[in-house]
Amino acid sequence: MSEVSVVEGGAEDGAPVPDSDENRRQVLYWRLLARLFDPEEQASLESASVAVVEDIGLPVALLDPATSVDSVVQRHPELAGEFDGLMTPEPDADGGRDRAAEVRRAALASKVLLNVFSTGSGTVTAEQLVRWQSDAGWLERALGCRPGELRGGRAGAGGGVGPTGTGFGTPAPDLSRLIPEIGPELGSIEAGLVRRMHLREVLADPALASRLTPSMSLIEQLLRDKNNLSGVALANAKALIRRYVDEVTEVLRTQVEKATVGELDRSVPPKRVFRNLDLDRTIWKNLTNWDPEEERLYVDRLYYRHTSRKTTPQRLIVVVDQSGSMVDSMVNCTILASIFAGLPKVDVHLIAYDTQALDLTPWAHDPFETLLRTQLGGGTDGTVAMALAQPKIAEPRNTVVVWISDFYEWRTDELFESMAAIHRSGAKFIPVGSVTSSGRGSVNPWFREKFKDLGTPVISGHIKKLVHELKTFLT
Repeated sequence: MSEVSVVEGGAEDGAPVPDSDENRRQVLYWRLLARLFDPEEQASLESASVAVVEDIGLPVALLDPATSVDSVVQRHPELAGEFDGLMTPEPDADGGRDRAAEVRRAALASKVLLNVFSTGSGTVTAEQLVRWQSDAGWLERALGCRPGELRGGRAGAGGGVGPTGTGFGTPAPDLSRLIPEIGPELGSIEAGLVRRMHLREVLADPALASRLTPSMSLIEQLLRDKNNLSGVALANAKALIRRYVDEVTEVLRTQVEKATVGELDRSVPPKRVFRNLDLDRTIWKNLTNWDPEEERLYVDRLYYRHTSRKTTPQRLIVVVDQSGSMVDSMVNCTILASIFAGLPKVDVHLIAYDTQALDLTPWAHDPFETLLRTQLGGGTDGTVAMALAQPKIAEPRNTVVVWISDFYEWRTDELFESMAAIHRSGAKFIPVGSVTSSGRGSVNPWFREKFKDLGTPVISGHIKKLVHELKTFLT
């Protein structure tokens, strides 16, 4: 730690070297690394960091890991705006570096990073989970994303993310390429915190339960433990699941609505309502009625846009692996199936399976009720799901089968042959390796190569890809 000794040697009592912004910045980041990898305080780094923070006019509370970012901002509201886009600073107009500003950013960034990535050990309370979720939200804002976006379940990861400094005198890296890694890592930390909670005790206390923020990790634990809950605890669990389902449904419905919805059907007259008025065309067609003396355009005819789309009745069969590794996909696809079930002339069927298969079609329109009927975990045997799916294919040319799994199966040859038979029948078969917000997931390499050879490559990645595929076929 030669950089630290430079700072300490330049002034008494750990005070920063005058006008040495690079050394100040390095002190803050060395202190961050020390606290992340060693819970014990390094006295020299702590005293030097306090001196730096006080010298640049920031509150010392930034250095207290037990203080949330929310608390700091409540006491010092002028700092709130500085956290937004903190790690995506705009380059200086002259192309140079404002070293004093970088020291300030280092202090604020250290606060967020330490609070999010240093979670300690032992039992986690509801208050601690809520505080972490809030701090993670501040980190996401610092990276140019909306709170909850990188952790998944609400929207696709990715906001505008640009360069930022490392604090070690090296060129600033482009953090946008790290977003795919940061999101899953945040989700993993959150899942660990949820596992460390005495969740049943929290749910039994309405005051504690009300402080929980729904997340994919929390919903997973609630779905796994729902059969062991009753009374107030079960009611609170259902309320949390409902809140999360409603939030994700709104996001996914927007993605479905924005996707391409088929060709215009010009055989259907346009509806003569104001929102369909084609103002440009109306003006163009009536230009011959322009009166230059009165400077007035007389309109003989109004023109409207066609909005009707050509659609045909379609059958959508969604088969979802509900084993332990596919929880995120189970939640997302259950909600997605309900959205498509609400579209006109789309007949949706939903099947979930592990070593047994469950036909959830009667509840496909209600993702909340569907999820309550799932039983997450267990092994994987896709042949039991195939036995339910195949009889539903009445008109192959009018059917799409979406199969969501990591395809780590027991009877591989038998299952793949039945899938290939669906493809040969003329039905659209779409194998999907993951349906998550982050796009992270693994697929059995054997199945991946088999599907590629069959001409139906595995869709593995962002849920928007599946939305696009389904909209293209169904409309």
